[in-house]
Amino acid sequence: MVPAWLWLLCVSVPQALPEAQPAELSVEIPENYGGNFPLYLTKLLLPREGAEGQIMLSGDSGKAAQGPFAMDPDSGFLLVTRALDREEQAEYQLQVTLETQDRRVLWGPQPVLVRVKDENDQASGHQAIATVEVSIIENTWVPLEPIHLAENLKVLYPHHIAQVHWSGGDVHYRLESQPLGPFDVDAEGNLYVTRELDTEAQAEYVLQVWAQNSHGEDYAAPLELHVLVMDENDNVPVCPPRGPAVRIPELSPPGTEVTRLSAEDADAPGSPNSHIVYQLLSPESEDGVEGRAFQVDPTSGSVTLGALPLQAGQNILLLVLAMDLAGAEGGFSSTCEVEVEVTDINDHAPEFTTSQIGPISLPEDVEPGTLVAMLTATDADLEPAFRLMDFAIERGDTEGTFDLDWEPDSGRVGLRLCKNLSYEAAPSHKVVVVVRSVAELVGPGPGPGATATVTVLVERVMPPPKLDQERYEASVPISAPAGSLLLTIQSSDPISRSLRFSLVNDSEGWLCIEKVSGEVRTAQSLQGAQPGDTYTVLVEAQDTDEPRLSTSASLVIHFLKAPPVPALTPAPVPSRYLCTPRQDHGVIVRGPSKDSDLASGHGPYSFALGPNPTVQRDWRLQTLNGSHAYLTLALHWVEPREHIIPVVVSHNAQMWQLLVRVIVCRCNVEGQCMRKVGRMKGMPTKLSAVGILVGTLLAIGIFLILIFTHWTLSRKKDLDQPADSVPLKATV
Repeated sequence: MVPAWLWLLCVSVPQALPEAQPAELSVEIPENYGGNFPLYLTKLLLPREGAEGQIMLSGDSGKAAQGPFAMDPDSGFLLVTRALDREEQAEYQLQVTLETQDRRVLWGPQPVLVRVKDENDQASGHQAIATVEVSIIENTWVPLEPIHLAENLKVLYPHHIAQVHWSGGDVHYRLESQPLGPFDVDAEGNLYVTRELDTEAQAEYVLQVWAQNSHGEDYAAPLELHVLVMDENDNVPVCPPRGPAVRIPELSPPGTEVTRLSAEDADAPGSPNSHIVYQLLSPESEDGVEGRAFQVDPTSGSVTLGALPLQAGQNILLLVLAMDLAGAEGGFSSTCEVEVEVTDINDHAPEFTTSQIGPISLPEDVEPGTLVAMLTATDADLEPAFRLMDFAIERGDTEGTFDLDWEPDSGRVGLRLCKNLSYEAAPSHKVVVVVRSVAELVGPGPGPGATATVTVLVERVMPPPKLDQERYEASVPISAPAGSLLLTIQSSDPISRSLRFSLVNDSEGWLCIEKVSGEVRTAQSLQGAQPGDTYTVLVEAQDTDEPRLSTSASLVIHFLKAPPVPALTPAPVPSRYLCTPRQDHGVIVRGPSKDSDLASGHGPYSFALGPNPTVQRDWRLQTLNGSHAYLTLALHWVEPREHIIPVVVSHNAQMWQLLVRVIVCRCNVEGQCMRKVGRMKGMPTKLSAVGILVGTLLAIGIFLILIFTHWTLSRKKDLDQPADSVPLKATV
């Protein structure tokens, strides 16, 4: 929390006009401020557009401010970065502007005056007179013997170690240590050590003690005192850093030196504290000397191989214990690590992963150079040079029909065809491939796994299917409806075979082909086609039993001008009901029943929605067959009311327009339409019912008022008559 006197005064400036100069801000700061820096002085009211500009701080001369001031661009605070001295400069005139990168001023300049408040930190101009008393005393320094201190001494500090004495009065003692150490002296000349000493850090100190008067003047030359730090076994042996793995070839003889350890101890050299011996911890040896893979010399730290053989590829981490005090009880120890890598020799022959491949079927017309099979061989050796392999065809290829290609270091060989196959000459081949190591092999020779047999079966080739034409052409009016038959693709192959037809490059999606019969029809309306244009697609025919056997032919469509469109004959259709939100049912639309062409089987109807965009958005029409279509809602919600949907029906050159009346309504859970009920004839409306009710209540109120008035007047008349005018009741 900053003290209250550090909050600086800031003059509040009212909002000025854009053309007016901002009023000057005044800030005061005490000189030689001893708090934390930076010290925030005042916050400037920068505009919100400040994020697009750069805050510039300068002096009153316009130059960049080189003084101890800065602006925080995030908070808009003016801050000072160090203490100020009024005697050096009493005032600082600053100005703050907000500028763009091209030096255009967005805001300001805002002048800021910083005053440095004076503090009483200078001596006054008055003179002072002092009396100095000088006395001469005798030097009674007594030299001290060297002091021996044990390192890491566990006592209460500061710990008294010696005392010096000056016989005169008015004496003060000053102590210096070479090198600088944890020593101190008090007013009585007692010398102290203030913390534990370490002989490894510093084994000897030279202390100098001066006797001085109250004015800091020395009485005599300083007194020297030697402090010797005695060594203790307080350092752990340090193993050499773990380096790269030591590489040892497999099958190396016992006694081969692996490495030589040399741990270091920071205790006094030549002492028992620094005498190190070694012991192997891991890997643990098996029973007997013959079960050891490694041995270590306790004195020299030499690590050698034992009688147990090592395998190539092994990575062994040796753990060796280094102990000081020659391994005696109470000493320190460290574990040294040595990584050993057993390198490889070429003692394994390469072998194939699979000895039998195939049978592989190849058609007899396959091109030379085709890859027949890929064989993979492995070598248990680890050295890359020992894994290089050489391959050859050992037998089964007397005619040179096959060949091998491989990369020397890949271990994979490809069997390729280099001549044409003939089913009549050789319906099958058995090729035996052998693998050998390129480097000289150490140990036994190749085994049965060094050979692999590839079985190849030759297939007789069937000719591809043939079509009755190499190029097909058809003409169609651009107004042809979807489903119009253009032509039929037929086979001319003398061999009876089943074909499957397809269109390859029908980019516009205008055409479709029946897979079995080969009939080509229009898949949709030919929107975008122009009379005189041509449209080319590729018809592909595949053998159903042998899909790899196929042929193709081009189909060219010539677009013709549309014939004159006859006038549409609207035909009303009875009303139907559909539910909204949409449910899974629709309306069946039937084509005109009185059509002699359709009755005689000359072609089906084509159905389409009218050109109204709203109708096409809200409704969907799907052709069921040649005479009926299915009308459903395209949207989930359509306004509940009666809709008139135009449906265009075409057949050959004739066209009709059906006006389908559909009532869209809300439905109950059973799917029944709930229609709004109008006012029934002869029944009162809401307004008439309310009027009758109000009139009845009003008549009742008037009747009650009349009765109450009559009763009130009769009672008043009886009260106004004199008492003697009232007849006496007869006595019975």
